Amino acid sequence: MSSWGDKVKISIFGESHGKGIGVVIDGLPSGEELNMEEIYMHMARRAPGKDKTATPRLEKDIPEILSGVLDGKTTGAPLCAVIQNTNTRSGDYGNVLSCPRPGHADYTGNIRYKGFNDIRGGGHFSGRLTAPLTFAGSVCRQILERRGIKIAAHIASIGKIYDSRFDSIDIPDELIERLNKTVFGLMDQTKEEEMRALIEDCRLSLDSIGGTIECAVKGLPAGIGSPMFDGMENVISSIVFGIPAIKGIEFGSGFDVAEMRGSENNDAFYYSGDTVKTKTNNHGGILGGITSGMPLIFRVAVKPTPSISREQQTVDLVSHQDTTLSIHGRHDPCIVPRAVPVVESAAAVAILNML
Repeated sequence: MSSWGDKVKISIFGESHGKGIGVVIDGLPSGEELNMEEIYMHMARRAPGKDKTATPRLEKDIPEILSGVLDGKTTGAPLCAVIQNTNTRSGDYGNVLSCPRPGHADYTGNIRYKGFNDIRGGGHFSGRLTAPLTFAGSVCRQILERRGIKIAAHIASIGKIYDSRFDSIDIPDELIERLNKTVFGLMDQTKEEEMRALIEDCRLSLDSIGGTIECAVKGLPAGIGSPMFDGMENVISSIVFGIPAIKGIEFGSGFDVAEMRGSENNDAFYYSGDTVKTKTNNHGGILGGITSGMPLIFRVAVKPTPSISREQQTVDLVSHQDTTLSIHGRHDPCIVPRAVPVVESAAAVAILNML
């Protein structure tokens, strides 16, 4: 299914090289004013063709709203937005029609859809489909911000080069605002040059590199989420894994807790006025699937772009022979920078749905 959610439901449609892509958002509250400039800002952070770390495929990614908005405010009806594809080069994918690209969904998609799936640019499996997800998230995060909930993410690592992590107790509004406006979002901006050099080295080597993204949500009230299968971790994870290239997720201290003792991992409670807080935040703002009122922190692992220009081993599904493949076309040497606003957007949709 390409639909997600129950209270706030999104349905994403289109293919990478089709006429357009888009999303229908159902269940939005009425009367919510949309700041289109902010939406365009987040769309531009994700858009291709604007940075050497990204594919040179240039798309404006300006969403056209077809329904659900009147005089700049939501009507309560389904909000539909379409983004035109204007810079496709489908000929670049002629040699993958019968020879699946290693690391891609070409082979599994061929089996699942009996060869009828659109292979051009990855079709419906493409990262291009994160554009409508970013639009949906940009709408949702404006509604959340009016309720005092703010979201920001940053590049936590590229390869083995690591950025600083969020302070899990106190995340300044000024930092959130800066990251929300940055294309190459980092806590420690001195790491940018080193990360860019690694990405460029991979590009020149006809290769790619992966990394991680850390996302924080500030201002969430305590008590949101339901065990066992509708907890906040469950819901966020289910939409985050809809982002192509995401291979892992962890909340709070994540896998580090496997090396801790209970006395180290437990977060001591205390009163701050009439509000219960914790002195540390190893739980990442979620206990038993329910928000604690502390900042919600999670990190995701992003695999290296599978489309690389090096010759790779594959199979020919027509001749049933082993063969080799050199991938043509325009591809990101590193997906991570452009995926940052997508992860924020997925979190925004999930949280508004839960609220």
